Amino acid sequence: METIVRIGLDTSKSVFQLHGVDGMEQPVLRRKLRRGQVLAFFGRLPPALVAMEACGASHYWARELRSLGHEVAMIPPQYVKPYVQRGKSDAADAEAICEAASRPKLRKNFVPIKSAEQQGAQMLTRVRNQFIGRRTQLANSIRGYAAEFGFTAPKGLSRLPQLLIDIRADATVPDLAMELVEALATELARVDDLIAKLDKKLMQLHRSNEMSRRLATIPGVGPIGATLLSIKVVDARGFRSARNFAAWLGLTPKNHSTAGKNRLGVITRAGDGMLRTVLVAGATAVIADVRRRGRSWPWLEDLITRKPPKLVAIALANKLARIAWKLMVSGERYRPVSSAVPMPTPT
Repeated sequence: METIVRIGLDTSKSVFQLHGVDGMEQPVLRRKLRRGQVLAFFGRLPPALVAMEACGASHYWARELRSLGHEVAMIPPQYVKPYVQRGKSDAADAEAICEAASRPKLRKNFVPIKSAEQQGAQMLTRVRNQFIGRRTQLANSIRGYAAEFGFTAPKGLSRLPQLLIDIRADATVPDLAMELVEALATELARVDDLIAKLDKKLMQLHRSNEMSRRLATIPGVGPIGATLLSIKVVDARGFRSARNFAAWLGLTPKNHSTAGKNRLGVITRAGDGMLRTVLVAGATAVIADVRRRGRSWPWLEDLITRKPPKLVAIALANKLARIAWKLMVSGERYRPVSSAVPMPTPT
């Protein structure tokens, strides 16, 4: 068999498609493998560059293939799509992955391979986010069913206990309805307990991570945002600049420029949505603190007077992301400018 220098691997649940080329870029390998055959097959091959699309399961395969001596490249799917020829098939996808891995400009966009521990930490943040969504769903269900019987409560989870007390004290509520509301309340309490346990685990990660502790000193970031940044950003040096990092998070405007005319649209919302959400929420908290206490960066005070609140929040989130990138790359701690008074960070 000719020497294989690069292999495109299209992964799936049970069927894997391979496309390999030699040093002359000529196809020398087209093969379909079952899941149980993959590692044995690559174990017999000499070391080569193995490329695949980045997804949740690809990190496992990347670690396994790297342990066999292969170089592994994980490419974001959006950079593979332009190389897919007409007709969608696993073989065409594998060929497109192999072709995309040969482009020098794409190398800077390869996804870093996460360790099993890093994936476990990321799983913690995602599971916590799912339970928070479930809690919101249960709270809204209780409010909606309570409204059908004439009960309302102000906004906020802290108002629900009083709403439940009012429903239980009303003898006109049917027994079946009361039983179902109690079931929802029991489930809400269970989810609350789970979220509290996950919060403790997240704080343990924060305290044990030196980078996370440094990032938490940035106004508007706090322990949760700092932990998410330290977990999700595997290698901050993979970004050429702070602006590239902010663009990866989707905090920069879309560019629709043509014919020498610059047209900037809404933010791209690219990258990690959870990180972007936390940074924007932290920026919103900082803006509220500025309006209440009048303490901030001078440029922020000026921006608040001229721009809508949501636009200011995005601009501040962009700045917070750039500061975070600088601290991750340099290993420094946050040092507020002399003209700004340090503000409390959200927990």
